[in-house]
Amino acid sequence: MAHDFTISRRAFLIGCSVAASPLLTPVTFAAAAGDNRLVVIVLRGAMDGLDVVRPLGDPDYAALRPGLAADHAESHDLDGFFALHPAAAPLIPLWDKGELAFAHAVATPYRQGRSHFIGQDALENGAGGVDGQLTPGHDGWLNRALSVIPGANDRTAVSVGQQRLLIMEGAQDVQHYFPVDESTLSAQGQSLLSAVNAADPLFAKPFAESQVLATDSMDAAPAKKNDSFRDLGRYVAEQLTAKSRIASLSLSGWDSHRTQPKIMAEQLAALSDMVLAMKEGLAAHWGTTLVIAMTEFGRTARENGTMGTDHGTGGLMIAAGGALRGKRVIADWPGLSQPNLLA
Repeated sequence: MAHDFTISRRAFLIGCSVAASPLLTPVTFAAAAGDNRLVVIVLRGAMDGLDVVRPLGDPDYAALRPGLAADHAESHDLDGFFALHPAAAPLIPLWDKGELAFAHAVATPYRQGRSHFIGQDALENGAGGVDGQLTPGHDGWLNRALSVIPGANDRTAVSVGQQRLLIMEGAQDVQHYFPVDESTLSAQGQSLLSAVNAADPLFAKPFAESQVLATDSMDAAPAKKNDSFRDLGRYVAEQLTAKSRIASLSLSGWDSHRTQPKIMAEQLAALSDMVLAMKEGLAAHWGTTLVIAMTEFGRTARENGTMGTDHGTGGLMIAAGGALRGKRVIADWPGLSQPNLLA
């Protein structure tokens, strides 16, 4: 069943960056480092797109997931075929306003091994070859995009998080920030942080105002993690209302080989809170903002024996923002019958 039009992950990424995209209102992200804003989120761990946006209209879905689909009645209908996971319900107002969209059954060319690390490198490098053969690269597609934006400088893009992201690595200079909760640091760590802040005024204000926990730690209680994600969303919005116009970050914890209902409920609630915090923080700038969330690969259509799913192929991309022509699920839906399953 086709929904809107056929699109590949590569085409979607390109389309989300230029005015020709049918997903965007008439703003041009690649025209100049002006008032338009782009946020790219890498969802590490292989998010299960079939659980986030559920193809309830597919006759094979329920049989493949008798346990995971048990709460289907709580899903939020999107278009009569697809339905949204209940934990993502806070995003429904964005959907209703046309500020939310999904690209389903999409993937990079990576097939062999399904390593999280290789899959993430392929996603962030953006230079994967055909038939699953990857083209090695030491830079990221978002950094390369900066080279063709007129007027871009070392403040145009910011990478947020503990780790430097491959998607932002390359010849173009970008800012790297890691907002931390100083209460989680040792006395020695707090002294070091204070010294860094005092020595560099550029870091003083962001560090002082941003009390964000390390988002790569997924052992926190759900309420505490949601606070962390909200703070991270506010921090990104703060950077994008100052001098930066492009931001990238990554959120871990999406690997769901077991107890998937619990994992997805917590992760989607936290991600929803973060996106909404960005919208609130960006205020009027939300109208010219595009947020893309993507993952290295999808998961198996058939649930496993531990109420989870294993590494698969086709996945889901999430797009939000006031610059979006949303309220649609974009897919050339292959169906979930056995001949159409790669894993």
